[in-house]
Amino acid sequence: MQELPRSLKLATVWLLIGLVVFLAVQWMQQRERRSQFSASGGVIELRRAADGHFHWPGRVNGVAVDFLLDTGATGTTLPLALAQQAGLEAIGAMRSDTAGGVVSGQIARADIELDGGVRLKNLRVSVLPRLSSPLLGMDVLGKLHFSQADGVMRLDTSNGDWN
Repeated sequence: MQELPRSLKLATVWLLIGLVVFLAVQWMQQRERRSQFSASGGVIELRRAADGHFHWPGRVNGVAVDFLLDTGATGTTLPLALAQQAGLEAIGAMRSDTAGGVVSGQIARADIELDGGVRLKNLRVSVLPRLSSPLLGMDVLGKLHFSQADGVMRLDTSNGDWN
């Protein structure tokens, strides 16, 4: 049996090392995401992520998402790609003044499920083509009592009807 060329051996070793590093980074990121969220007795705790924001895992029409909490946003806003993946249909057009300027998009309705038992049926959402991640706005957060201290946001879901 003929031996493999040295360059092929080196390439194989580097590919295996790259695969191990990739899997290790994925595992660490997943572990970090799990440690940023906890729920117990109607209280949800979100820890500030490395990007400086609070994230709340959930689903839009069954599609897994990681919402960015935006207390400065009036409503919940989704990227166009996510809305398409979730099968949302536009029910109207929208135009809004934001911190980044005037944006145009669509209005849709979505079923939102947030980890910890919060479910919103047929929620009116904005869909923007250039948005990078889903934003959870005050249309949802305003229904909760929440506080923030020492990099932890606590949300009380016990006084709402979320089903």
